Amino acid sequence: MATTGATAPDPAADGQDGSPAPGVRHETFAVELHLDAPPSAVFEAFADPSVRRRWFRLPGRDATYDHDFSVGGGETASSVFPVPGAAPERLAYTSRYLDITPASRIVYAYTSVVDDIPRWSSLVTVELHPDSGGTRLRWTEQAAFLTASAVPEHDLPHLRGATRLRLNGLTAALRS
Repeated sequence: MATTGATAPDPAADGQDGSPAPGVRHETFAVELHLDAPPSAVFEAFADPSVRRRWFRLPGRDATYDHDFSVGGGETASSVFPVPGAAPERLAYTSRYLDITPASRIVYAYTSVVDDIPRWSSLVTVELHPDSGGTRLRWTEQAAFLTASAVPEHDLPHLRGATRLRLNGLTAALRS
């Protein structure tokens, strides 16, 4: 069991004493959009690290990335996000590709960590379908919120909004 700070592990907090583990909230959402590029170009925007960096970035500064676009490979990223009036947050992202079908489908699992605390893990399915001279992209995300934020009802809208912003970045990267 991972612990943070200098406090002793609490067996009740992780279910080791027979009590239930803290609640995990499960949520699913989907985003669809039309892109004015063929599925092969959209797929390449996920695969090619130089194109990917134009649309997939962690917020903050001092960002690092390592990307292996292959089944069993994945991506690690980290950054430091300044928070007005508080200590900066250390962000980390780790993913593993589970299925890659060229120009058609990408399935991966990832975990987002803030200050060494896993906040959520997700299973993402990205489907690419030819559509009116371009691509219809469908992003389906099944999230398990492991550690709620200070305002738990904002967690899903935050994740959905961040995904939409990321996909707006993908749209812009495909135009350039």
